[in-house]
Amino acid sequence: MGLVGNQENGNGEVGLSGIHLGSKNKYRRMDSELTDDGGFDEASLQKQQQEERRRTTRKYVFACAVFASLNSVLLGYDVGVMSGAILFIHEDLKITEVQEEVLVGCLSVVSLFGSLAGGKTADAIGRKWTMGLAAIIFQTGAAIMTLAPSFEILMVGRLLAGVGIGFGVTIAPVYIAEISPTISRGSLTAFPEIFINIGILLGYVSNYAFSGLPSHTSWRIMLAVGILPSVFIGFALCIIPESPRWLVMQNRVEEAKTVLWKTNETDAEVEERLAEILSAAGTTNGEKYEDKAVWRELLSPSPALRRMLVTGIGIQCFQQVTGIDATVYYSPTILKEAGLVGNSKLLGATVAVGISKTVFILVAIVLIDKVGRKPLLYVSTIGMTVCLFTLGITLSWLKGGPFGIDLAVLSVCGNVAFFSVGIGPICWVLTSEIFPLRLRAQAAALGAVGNRVCSGLVAMSFLSVAHAITMGRTFFVFSAVSAVSVAFVYACVPETKGKSLEQMDLLFQSEQVWEGSRAEQEFGDVEQLVQK
Repeated sequence: MGLVGNQENGNGEVGLSGIHLGSKNKYRRMDSELTDDGGFDEASLQKQQQEERRRTTRKYVFACAVFASLNSVLLGYDVGVMSGAILFIHEDLKITEVQEEVLVGCLSVVSLFGSLAGGKTADAIGRKWTMGLAAIIFQTGAAIMTLAPSFEILMVGRLLAGVGIGFGVTIAPVYIAEISPTISRGSLTAFPEIFINIGILLGYVSNYAFSGLPSHTSWRIMLAVGILPSVFIGFALCIIPESPRWLVMQNRVEEAKTVLWKTNETDAEVEERLAEILSAAGTTNGEKYEDKAVWRELLSPSPALRRMLVTGIGIQCFQQVTGIDATVYYSPTILKEAGLVGNSKLLGATVAVGISKTVFILVAIVLIDKVGRKPLLYVSTIGMTVCLFTLGITLSWLKGGPFGIDLAVLSVCGNVAFFSVGIGPICWVLTSEIFPLRLRAQAAALGAVGNRVCSGLVAMSFLSVAHAITMGRTFFVFSAVSAVSVAFVYACVPETKGKSLEQMDLLFQSEQVWEGSRAEQEFGDVEQLVQK
């Protein structure tokens, strides 16, 4: 504890304590006791300094998580705004339904290239600057889309935006997981999902706000608004530090220690985390991380790594094959099928969908580090199954009437709400925390690739499948897939709450630990040691 006081004296923070000490009774803390010579008890002073450091650390990590999540606003805004902009693009550029599907869905497919490149880029230039590169690529694509005179040019911008999104969605959760304390890692790593939802809501609001303009102008303004977050992202990159775990992989141990001191509450915790990272990175003896070994290990995984890959890639794929992008991208089309008419009413209803998605992600943030990942996943997947099945019934037999319309709106809002409570944010949390340090960025990139491929397949095929088997039956299929995801969570997803990133290997060492409650028993002693 003495070291904490020395460091705080060094950066001037103890000046406040100096005022405190010299102000005598007026500012004296209730838990401080005077010594015989009239000074304050040293233990009370150290306690006060430690509490001040704790508050400062939490604020700093929170700010880093917020700034790192700004890229996610771009993805969310694109998803939300395209659901309404496509109505006006269809009218202005006279595109076909197939072109509409390709325009909407290609972003997810192309983003897989950004995800694949993002993992390697993050290991080469760092997590922080990879997020900056993602923003530049996305904004270039958005500008091209805004000015596009034809469908072909619009597609060029869309493809660039997709690559930028692929970079961003892969790296932001990894970065946040690597700078966050264990106790709050789940809620902080879910921040990108919050900002995706905020972006979706802003996209819906933009649709509604500009829907009264001429079709040639409205969709261009809708897309142009998405360029604005780049200013904040540039500001963020000047503030946030590099990931300490990446710095260790580059043998920049002293820099890593500086970042850890800013993001951990005690010096003992800093030293403990640094030792764990050095051990996990294999750099204790000055060894250098090698990229070639990463892909060799991913292609020929050990049994434990294979289980990690099944869990990480599987949860990413289930997040999308349950149809969330179909619900979000095509919510106006779905509600129109249910009997709701008029662009203003349709876009107004999608605002309600966006609000539901955004509000319930906050519930997940509050609960994820309290009740754990797995309980929220159960609530989420079971709730989505029920809502998707209800929507299928509504679109098959109840559409057209007031009750059917209300039930359809309620089912869509319920589906996105249950998604946001669990599988939406938690899939990114899991893939950013379960993999070993030397593999984390590129293994997480593989999970993001699975997510983007499934997203693209759903978005690009939804209208065609709905025409082939009816929209109601399409949602019955989504409901069945969602039911399978419940079984996947039960069999393949361990509880990671309260475990440090360097402890994750132990969760996947054996089949029994992977599948059942023995994990909690075997981790009891480990947690006690870590707390000490």
